[in-house]
Amino acid sequence: MRVSGQNRRFLFLQGPHGPFFNRLGRLLRAAGAEVWRVGFNRGDRAFWTSGENYIPYRGAVADWPAAFATLIEAKGITDIVLYGDTRPIHASAVQAAKAAGLTVHVFEEGYLRPYWVTYERGGSNGHSRLMTQTVAEMQTALARLDMDLPDAPARWGDMRQHMFWGALYHWFVLSGFWDYRNFKPHRALTVRQEFWLYCKRLVLMPLHKAERAVATFRIKHGGFPYHLVLLQLEHDASFQMHSPFKTMSEFLTVVMEGFARGAAPHHHIVFKAHPLEDGRVPVAHEIKRLAKLH
Repeated sequence: MRVSGQNRRFLFLQGPHGPFFNRLGRLLRAAGAEVWRVGFNRGDRAFWTSGENYIPYRGAVADWPAAFATLIEAKGITDIVLYGDTRPIHASAVQAAKAAGLTVHVFEEGYLRPYWVTYERGGSNGHSRLMTQTVAEMQTALARLDMDLPDAPARWGDMRQHMFWGALYHWFVLSGFWDYRNFKPHRALTVRQEFWLYCKRLVLMPLHKAERAVATFRIKHGGFPYHLVLLQLEHDASFQMHSPFKTMSEFLTVVMEGFARGAAPHHHIVFKAHPLEDGRVPVAHEIKRLAKLH
């Protein structure tokens, strides 16, 4: 079945680092849709090859809601596409788009990475419609699904590629700062700090791989029962916006206290860091500190 994009006008906002949104936009145009892209910094522009469909936004964040309302009316937009729905420029756009009756397409980091991204209409993470459904309701919906589901790949992808696109994106943002002076990143760190963290992570990957191999060997051959704790990034939107915790230390304290009270003395606890943990939060140091307290 051929999908038609006729009479649909898509407005892309910020996407993932790299060429994914550009490729998606080309596919939508090939299907007959009209596609526009708003860029908020030089990194956004660098990964969007269609200059005639690119709209730079150089205004202040406070003026963005009014500019967005004017833009969707002037272009007759029917759909907006964005990556992550909690950063300020996206949150206000989603709210206005829903009020105007537009379809909101939200992409987010994949639950299994780096091969996948997630896609939902209306919102993701804590804003997902899944949050209002029970597991039984999800299973019923899946049973009625008539689409062919792809098989899991033999290999999940190369995290180095993810880090490369991240470093390159932030380099473009830095080099083009004067063109977009009002741009403010949605995270606490500056663009320069983000860039150097990506570079540091790339350089130290062999060391971290060796550390993981040693730790995995000790766990597999230790002969002890253990409890596994999967860690999220402290600066991730799902942690900051959709959890009761404000810092990783708060979460680790709850886990450590519960383990100390309830686990058998011969049990161990294993913390699995997020694959993109870059050291901006001293997680390993905090785990050691809390372990000594308990």
